[in-house]
Amino acid sequence: MKKQVSRISLLQSSKILTAFYFLTGFIYTLIGLPLIAFGGAQFQVMGLIYLFMPIIMALFGFIGVLIFGALYNFLASHLGGIEVEVTTIE
Repeated sequence: MKKQVSRISLLQSSKILTAFYFLTGFIYTLIGLPLIAFGGAQFQVMGLIYLFMPIIMALFGFIGVLIFGALYNFLASHLGGIEVEVTTIE
């Protein structure tokens, strides 16, 4: 059975992916903390940037998903959405 994704909810998709981007940004925080603690002046500046990466990634992720979701909805209304094949499992 084929199904088609015809529209993406912009706000809901942006919220959930923003949370994923925020959590992924903590990897950069783990890199930034030693740079701040043990690095020289230049490394400390880079460490501060890494420290704020969860917020930066969440912000850009939210904006990016909004833009690409709106673009997908526009194109799907003219060209048709992504088709997926689903199977019912009992």
